[in-house]
Amino acid sequence: MAHFVIMGCGRVGVALAHTLDSAGHSVAVIDQDPHAFRRLSKDFSGTTVTGMGFDKDTLDAAKIGEAYAFAAVSSGDNSNILATRVSRETYNVPHVVARIYDPGRAEIYQRLGIPTVAAVRWSTDQVLRRILPDYSMRGDFREPSGRLVLSEVALHRDWYGHLVKELEAAAGVRVAYLTRFGEGTIPENRTRLQGGDLVHVMMRLDESKDVEKILASPPAAQTNE
Repeated sequence: MAHFVIMGCGRVGVALAHTLDSAGHSVAVIDQDPHAFRRLSKDFSGTTVTGMGFDKDTLDAAKIGEAYAFAAVSSGDNSNILATRVSRETYNVPHVVARIYDPGRAEIYQRLGIPTVAAVRWSTDQVLRRILPDYSMRGDFREPSGRLVLSEVALHRDWYGHLVKELEAAAGVRVAYLTRFGEGTIPENRTRLQGGDLVHVMMRLDESKDVEKILASPPAAQTNE
């Protein structure tokens, strides 16, 4: 099981915390208002930390150094982006996502390689897809036989800049489409992956675990094997 850190104990933060905690993961919830933790159920087995999600002492208390993923879902765009950047750039957390109310800002930060979800199309499910790759493997679509599944996959950041066809060759999948800056696009042979791209692939269901492992590793790891 993995360790997750969530900043913001509002409706979405609570839903995320309960979902991850129920799945057996370790969860730490950060909020500057200690009264916000009352929203968590009595069965919640994770930890709570009072403070700002971009403060070093607060993050250390939440065990950010052990985190598999960090989700900033407070009500402030600036705080969410700052906390997400600190988690990724200072602590090297592999999976991060920020909640953004301003769609214009969301596009800017997507260009910087920071996965964001604009509040206008917000859902707990979308956050889980960004921070819990195994969750996205449940798939958006399965063909009638159940052998093939269309899913959004999580990429190691080193895949950015590589051609889509390189990813397909390494993982044995077909990239059905990319979501770039909130819009879907069908890739061509010369299309290169960019930071913030959401990649949707068609693959065999029984190979999904192998695909997840390959794409969660840098491309160099594939060529060296």
